[in-house]
Amino acid sequence: MEKEKTRYNDDELQEFREIILKKMEIAKDEFKTIQNNLRDGNQGGGVGTNNNYLTLDADTFEKENLNQLAAHQLKFIKNLEAAIVRIENKTYGICKTSGKLIPKERLRAVPHTTQTIEAKLKR
Repeated sequence: MEKEKTRYNDDELQEFREIILKKMEIAKDEFKTIQNNLRDGNQGGGVGTNNNYLTLDADTFEKENLNQLAAHQLKFIKNLEAAIVRIENKTYGICKTSGKLIPKERLRAVPHTTQTIEAKLKR
């Protein structure tokens, strides 16, 4: 009987590293775009209406929305960076709750995850 696999081998970890680095590059580009939009937002003027209150509300809403997007993107980048550390420590892909190996399909879809679907659903 074959022993159950307890961690991914170096070749598998390298595959995941490449996936994560690509996602991180995209995420950082998107974060820069959001930051630029936030910085440039006040320079473009209003929404093109004579009602200054409507313009202010729309601008405020847009800025708040961009701030939330930026925060979400930054958290995603930090999670990807943490996944790279786990790869270096050779603990990547091991569920923090159950200790079982997270399926490759899940890691390819959500490479920064730290739990199997089963463990996540038990919360």
